[in-house]
Amino acid sequence: MLSRRTMMQAIGALMLPAAGISAVLPPRRRPRRLRRGDVVGLVEPAYFTPDAFDLEAILATIRAMGLVPRAAPNVMSRYGYLAGSDEERAAHLNTMFADPEVRAIFAVRGGWGCARILPLLDFDLIRANPKLLIGFSDITALHLALAARADFPSIHGPNAASAWGQLSWDSFRRLAFDAETPTWAIPPGTEDRLAQRNGRARTFRPGRATGPLIGGNLTVLSALVGTPYLPSFDGAILFLEETEEAQYRIDRMMTHLALAGILGRVAGVVFGQCTDCTARISSLGGFTLSEVLAHHLAPLGVPAFQGALFGHVTDQFSLPVGVRAEIDAAAGTIRMLEPVVA
Repeated sequence: MLSRRTMMQAIGALMLPAAGISAVLPPRRRPRRLRRGDVVGLVEPAYFTPDAFDLEAILATIRAMGLVPRAAPNVMSRYGYLAGSDEERAAHLNTMFADPEVRAIFAVRGGWGCARILPLLDFDLIRANPKLLIGFSDITALHLALAARADFPSIHGPNAASAWGQLSWDSFRRLAFDAETPTWAIPPGTEDRLAQRNGRARTFRPGRATGPLIGGNLTVLSALVGTPYLPSFDGAILFLEETEEAQYRIDRMMTHLALAGILGRVAGVVFGQCTDCTARISSLGGFTLSEVLAHHLAPLGVPAFQGALFGHVTDQFSLPVGVRAEIDAAAGTIRMLEPVVA
């Protein structure tokens, strides 16, 4: 078995910067990079935090990044399974974007509720105050809405309440603090076997593709189809992740994206982690997840692979939503072509 140190050295070698790429691209509107001592907002646009001890640990995590956390008033509030009413949650998010002292905004957790507040967000105000929004899962609704209505990038990465292991932190730091354009590769497996089964890309169609990274949680994204909060997918690199959904549900949502014309517009597809995505009642006649994805992705004729390290897992790479990237489906890599921050 590989030691943790050996594992981290291997991962570090895989996070290679794409030197010189950003210099040849035209400038675009970006949030400001983070620096030690910056004040950052903590918001709960969906589920609530149930325990004060949990909040203490979350605040300690943000301070360990060298940042100063400022929690929105609704953190620790509860309205059913939400962290306050729709009006409260939207107002606190608007306030964080308007506050000149707040340099970035972390979602504390996902769950459900972000889509409910989209009509209440002041996108004129948000567009005038570009700031990094960080989070994943249900936060996908906010990432997509920002891409569609505010025209500046955000970061699909760990929520403030996530574990923030070394891999997650290094990935986020390189994007948000250092303004790097790295390459993310699937970390090597660590099983004690001759041929690793973990850490391998499942390539549905090899090749390279370039385009803006657009995506997030499959359930959340598919639920926004037909709304004004979904950005264009023309020439995009679609990235998807999911958790606790049976294979037939993944099939249904991918079919929805195909029928809506989204899959036919993309330049490439990356499916990350699908945690606990198995039917409760198994059948020898059922499709595996990879088979379901192959049915939908292989016929597209664009580079597509499965297995990238993002989603509902302990450690994950941060992905800049709306930033141009290049994927290599055979190698299982995602290379950033421009920084997410200025």
